[in-house]
Amino acid sequence: MVNDMKKFVWRLQRVLDIKIKEEQIKRMELLEITRKLTQAQSELLMQKRILSESINSLSEEHPKKRLDRQELFLKCSAVNDELIRKLKKKASEIEKQQKEKIGEVLKIKQFRKSLERLREETKTQFIKDQEKLEQRDSDEMTTMRFSRKIIERDKIGINSL
Repeated sequence: MVNDMKKFVWRLQRVLDIKIKEEQIKRMELLEITRKLTQAQSELLMQKRILSESINSLSEEHPKKRLDRQELFLKCSAVNDELIRKLKKKASEIEKQQKEKIGEVLKIKQFRKSLERLREETKTQFIKDQEKLEQRDSDEMTTMRFSRKIIERDKIGINSL
């Protein structure tokens, strides 16, 4: 009788499928934003390291040579400082985008999980209802067989008189 059971069809399945795809897309977007953030942070670290190494090499030089190079260093460091400032701003903007995208992913994930729970609850109820119908059909069949046997027995009893 289990084979006679109707197939479970959930009317919100398409919505769930769309949310799953939407979550995958948002996760890919988050991955790209994270990649950009990592790249910006690497550039920032590299510029800071260049500045630090320049300062260290300058401090190791003889004072007379250092004075000439110090002037050049100050001109270059202004450019480097501006670049560092821009990279910090860029990294900060990307971090903001990343946080927003994480929020979007979490919101979609929460909605998807709610739909999945609802689907499981609906499926469980469907199975219970189908089992009740099967049991009712089985009870009816048993009652009908029993009734036929009684009728057959009564017919045999009447015919033998």
